[in-house]
Amino acid sequence: MTHHPIVKAFFDNATATVTYLVSDPATRMAAIIDPVLDYEPKSARTTTVSADALILAAASDGLNVRWILETHAHADHLSAADYLRRKLAAKIGIGAHIVDVQKAFKPLFNATDVVEDGRAFDVLFNDGDEFRIGELKVRVLQTPGHTPACVTYVVGNAAFVGDTLFQPDYGTARTDFPGGDAATLYRSIGRILDLPPSTRVFTGHDYLPAGRAAPAWESTVAEQRAANIHVHIGVSEAEFVAMRTARDKTLTPPVLILPSLQVNIRAGAMPPADTDGNVYLKLPLNKLGKG
Repeated sequence: MTHHPIVKAFFDNATATVTYLVSDPATRMAAIIDPVLDYEPKSARTTTVSADALILAAASDGLNVRWILETHAHADHLSAADYLRRKLAAKIGIGAHIVDVQKAFKPLFNATDVVEDGRAFDVLFNDGDEFRIGELKVRVLQTPGHTPACVTYVVGNAAFVGDTLFQPDYGTARTDFPGGDAATLYRSIGRILDLPPSTRVFTGHDYLPAGRAAPAWESTVAEQRAANIHVHIGVSEAEFVAMRTARDKTLTPPVLILPSLQVNIRAGAMPPADTDGNVYLKLPLNKLGKG
């Protein structure tokens, strides 16, 4: 018998992020993918409303959350992974190349407490690794290009692709972050599009392109192959790289990139308290964007 997951999506309007509660109907074991820690940038105040809603939803459905899974180190929202790990006694998993992201961004924040070996996370996944959510087998595909650490989790007939792909009418992820590469992204997308055509594709964001009234986050491999505006069938690697490179040159850094990355390379934990007992996020001046 083939088992497929039950998937519940939670859309965060502030960051256009989609978090998933993925469960095995046979055993009620579950995972949370890409959770959001609420952050108000004007006041630098964090809350756990979104994360607590996940805990409540899991409890209401009688689920036992064993995993907190990150598709990559996000640059557009703070992760609630550490909070959920402590609340649910779950393990945090991420792609093994998170160490490359830590090495890239530790100096930016002079984050002397960060050890560049991924130990802030519980499990580092390599390409082809497999684990289980109850009776559901999960296969990990390394799908870099947006960042070096991006992975896709294939759970039964569902693929959770993070920012690698978006809805067909929006396209693909930017590749101008440290370690990003357009040609690598094209090949990673090819791995996703080689999955069975009926595979459900769940994306990490929806930025609601013009002409669509409501956010969406689920498609299929067949739909992506036929209609993704950046990588539909017939688009060559050279054409994609030229398009992606030109488009990325027009983009500004994400609004929350600085608070997000210094938290997310710590698996969603805050920096250590300063000598006055307060916790501070750093804003390194003149380091991002165009001069």
